[in-house]
Amino acid sequence: MSDNNCPCCSRSKNRSEDEVKDLMKRLNRIEGQIRGIKRMVEEDSYCIDIINQVSAAGCALDSFTKVLLATHIKTCVAEDVKAGQEEKLDELVKTLQKLMR
Repeated sequence: MSDNNCPCCSRSKNRSEDEVKDLMKRLNRIEGQIRGIKRMVEEDSYCIDIINQVSAAGCALDSFTKVLLATHIKTCVAEDVKAGQEEKLDELVKTLQKLMR
């Protein structure tokens, strides 16, 4: 497991090995979908077929985001709120507002 430190600040998240494996598996699947879409474009595939694959990749990204967000709320946000620090709640609200655009 890596340190996951941001080079410009002290923010980091230590993830369990299982969490990292799950996230990486999801990202690898998404990466494969994107490569498939690129290949379809190169091979002059039918537009609707490409659009359907783009939609599937978008759903996979949305699913990844939901998993990561749930973990963030259950760990980072909950820990800070219990410690009386509510900055993470403000950060979460801003992030949710961006996601809901």
